[in-house]
Parts: sequence; C-alpha cells; structure tokens
Amino acid sequence: MRKQRFHFCPKCGGAVAYRRVGERERLVCGKCAYTIYENPIVGVAAIVRKNGAILLGRRASNASYAGLWCIPCGYVEYDEDIRDAVIREFLEETGLVIEPGRVYTVLSNFHNPSVHTVGVWFMAEIAGGTLCPGDDLDQVAYFSLDAVPDLAFPTDAQVINMLQAEDSNN
Repeated sequence: MRKQRFHFCPKCGGAVAYRRVGERERLVCGKCAYTIYENPIVGVAAIVRKNGAILLGRRASNASYAGLWCIPCGYVEYDEDIRDAVIREFLEETGLVIEPGRVYTVLSNFHNPSVHTVGVWFMAEIAGGTLCPGDDLDQVAYFSLDAVPDLAFPTDAQVINMLQAEDSNN
C-alpha cells in the first residue's frame, strides 16, 4: 500500500483512510464519506533551441535538486491557462519572453514519490527579454544535445533523447 499523504478531510476535518472506491483504493473520510481524489500536479516546460543547442538552467541552492540542470519548468497555478503558465515560468526562470508553439510531449513524472506530476513540454521561440537566471535557477546556458550536463529530472533526459533521435533522423 502507498504512503498516506493526507490524514484529515478538507470538508469536515474528520480522519481519512484508504478504502476501496470503485476500481481503486482512495482516501475516504470516516465522518462525512467525502472521497479525496489524489490527482497529479501539472507542470510545464519550454524547449528553446538555438543552432541545435538547447537552453537549460542549473537548479539554485534554494531549489530541489540543487546543482543539477533542467529544461526550464514550473507548475501551473489553479486558475491559470497552461500556455500562460509556461510563458510565466520561463520568464521567471530565464528572463526571456517566449512564444509557446506546439506541445512536444506529455510525460508522467514519478521521480519524487511524494508528488506525482504530469509534465507538458512545449516547443517555444524567444520573443524578447534578456537571458538571466532567476527564481529556482542560478545559471542558464545553451548545450549541445550530446554534451548535456547532469540533469535533475529523468523526464528531461527522456525529452533530450527524443530530440536527439529526431535530429539524427533529419
């Protein structure tokens, strides 16, 4: 059985426990019978390339996975459009304004057992701004796909492998 992340009902404050609901074990309040659906968090990232290289950011000392690199990314706020989120997050982390294009890929992230996220990677073009690390990053730089530094997230490695495969086929 998985580790229980929530212990009290957000509706009435009663104790919650896993019970079979339909086809799955779900957290259910013993007092009011409210079911808590543990949904993943949505993250966004933007793939910006220049002369075949990809823009990456190094995670700052105050961020999780400090010192490792990632495709600039962040979370979608509850009331935020997904494209607005990727524009905002990219600007916060890199100082660059982007124009997001097509969705490149969508992947589930299971590297952190306490938080299941679903990531959406967009292809993007720079529309303005000045390259400067910010928010969770302390460095930003372009890297050739065959010289990528140590990455924070396994899904970024998957994305880079996908880009490499595409480049070799073109």
